[in-house]
Amino acid sequence: GKAVQTHKDTSMRRLTLFFLYITAMTACLTSCVDEEEYADNPSGNFEALWRIMDEHYCFFEAKGKEYGLDWDEVRSRYSVQMSDNLTEDQLFEILGNMLGELRDGHVNMYSAWDVARNWSWKEDYPSNYSDTLIRKYLGTDYRIAAGMEYRVLDDNTGYLRCKSFSTAPGDGNLDEILLFLAPCNGLIIDLRDNSGGMLTAAEKLAARFTNEEICVGYMQHKTGPGHNDFSKMEEQRLKPAKGLRWQKRAVVLTNRAVYSAANEFVKYMKCCPGVTVVGDRTGGGAGMPYTSELPIGWSVRFSACPMYDTDRQTTEFGIEPDYRVSLDNADMLRGRDTIIEYARRIINGGTAEDTH
Repeated sequence: GKAVQTHKDTSMRRLTLFFLYITAMTACLTSCVDEEEYADNPSGNFEALWRIMDEHYCFFEAKGKEYGLDWDEVRSRYSVQMSDNLTEDQLFEILGNMLGELRDGHVNMYSAWDVARNWSWKEDYPSNYSDTLIRKYLGTDYRIAAGMEYRVLDDNTGYLRCKSFSTAPGDGNLDEILLFLAPCNGLIIDLRDNSGGMLTAAEKLAARFTNEEICVGYMQHKTGPGHNDFSKMEEQRLKPAKGLRWQKRAVVLTNRAVYSAANEFVKYMKCCPGVTVVGDRTGGGAGMPYTSELPIGWSVRFSACPMYDTDRQTTEFGIEPDYRVSLDNADMLRGRDTIIEYARRIINGGTAEDTH
């Protein structure tokens, strides 16, 4: 009996030492990461938010060039609005307005009752999209796979409506869709109002439109607290899918509400052979988002990882289509979608001039 007791004591001692070691390590890690503690009051939350963005947000230089953003000036302008008697509602509004200065759809602050957001990248522009018209082209007997709607239009043009990249389509889904549309003259991918989702889902679909591995752009990572502390540009490469791949003409339809992973999809497709982009300039959103938290418990999402096109230019402010086309009111009254019709003419052998 005594030998067992001794063994037990030794195990307990080892366990205690292990927990002490883990506790010490955790304390060390916490102190290393949280170098500055901010009080959970209006001023503390303001300072924490300003500092998080100052050290981690990735588009200060681009936004400075685009519209004169000066983050230090923003700090002095908003700090005077801080006082200890602000309600949580008031604090949320002021901090949300400060984040709005970044004009970035990937910058959000989340409380239990609201989401601070800036959607001016799409709200200030014509929608160039009508759900009523789309329903007219799709009819009622269209097919649905992996959240995508598709059918053959009456002139033998394939039509694929891709509303979101929130779920990645399976390889089987994409094989079946492309097999069904294979006899068509060409394919329209209607991306309008797709505000993004998973980058892997966008890559998966784009991989069906190239037969060889291609460079589709570049990305960087933040390496320090300075506004220009970035790693070297790393190539983003698109590998061809193993399953069925599209070999005919393809036209991607865009509007300003094409954002984030959908913006990246347009960037990839512009590098693929036989692909034309028609519609409006996309909304942008070229920063991979990361999340942090304020002392009050609100979480903050922001762009931390910039992405570029093959010319090493930022796509944060959107991507120009090959042909800029808007919905025409006269067409709409006749039940015609100007942008779809333009794409159909390109696919059926018309030149850009014929489509005007």
